[in-house]
Amino acid sequence: MHQVYRITRQVAPSVASVLLVGETGTGKELVARAIHSLSARATGPFIRVNCGALSESLLESELFGHVKGSFTGAITNRTGRFEAAHTGTIFLDEISSTSEKLQVKLLRVLQEGEFERVGDTHTLSVDTRVVAATNRDLELEIQAGRFREDLYYRLNVIQIDLPPLRDRPGDIPALVDHFVAAYCEENDRDPIQVSREAMEFLERYDWPGNVRELQNYVERAVVLCERTEIQSDNLPPRVRGLIESPAIRLRRADTDTLVSGLVQHAVSNSGPDEDNLYQKIVGRVERELIEHVLADSAGIQIKAAARLGINRNTLHKKLKEFGLEQDNDMPA
Repeated sequence: MHQVYRITRQVAPSVASVLLVGETGTGKELVARAIHSLSARATGPFIRVNCGALSESLLESELFGHVKGSFTGAITNRTGRFEAAHTGTIFLDEISSTSEKLQVKLLRVLQEGEFERVGDTHTLSVDTRVVAATNRDLELEIQAGRFREDLYYRLNVIQIDLPPLRDRPGDIPALVDHFVAAYCEENDRDPIQVSREAMEFLERYDWPGNVRELQNYVERAVVLCERTEIQSDNLPPRVRGLIESPAIRLRRADTDTLVSGLVQHAVSNSGPDEDNLYQKIVGRVERELIEHVLADSAGIQIKAAARLGINRNTLHKKLKEFGLEQDNDMPA
């Protein structure tokens, strides 16, 4: 997150397009607003458009406006969001949801600062900075033919990757304190604290919904709390580990599938008289599982060790044993 803050401050004064990449709920809109607020365009408008919330025809009209009579229901001229964002910043959330037709128009705006309203031939010029966001891998979308490569490079002048909350548990106490104070003020109640047990549950939870999910559960806890301190029973059952979240079940299923496939492959490729089959299968599964979890943990050994249920020293020994130490010995 320190890197996110540094890049945000560094890129804000420029005119470069920015692409924010991260899971839903990681705070992409907050970063977009920070880029706008720290730029020379701060006195101009900040316009947000959720590209995944509208159909193609409605989104085109929303972005570029339309003229009266251009389609059924167009009873007046309408100014689009790009016009409204003139001298300011437009934030295009879920940019991967746009159609090929809209991607062509977006590319023209980025390259030339020009477009036409729907149903009009008059060309309009705008001075608008574009900040886009996605929770998908756009390079994979390009390979699948769903996203234009030229538009990707125009949007991705500067890319900022926002890590999921599960990768930065050290941020959780500060975020919790911030949200508790905010919701106490909003609900006109005296300040309350968070018990050590409740905070431990919050720190251990996997947060598939990221900061947005944390914010929601903190608000819930503040509303339900009848004491001067939030207790663990003010938290949802899944945060307390009583119910496994769908996201965690999915990741567990991925690992189970990996292990099952490795076992089947090892057994089917072994001879009937082969010795030490148990040790060979266990060794191969262990190596592949460590590689899989380490890659899924972005090479962070302390996180991988926690997910594997072993300490970091044990993981380090296993990496050395399997000859993986040189490629994956990244700092915690």
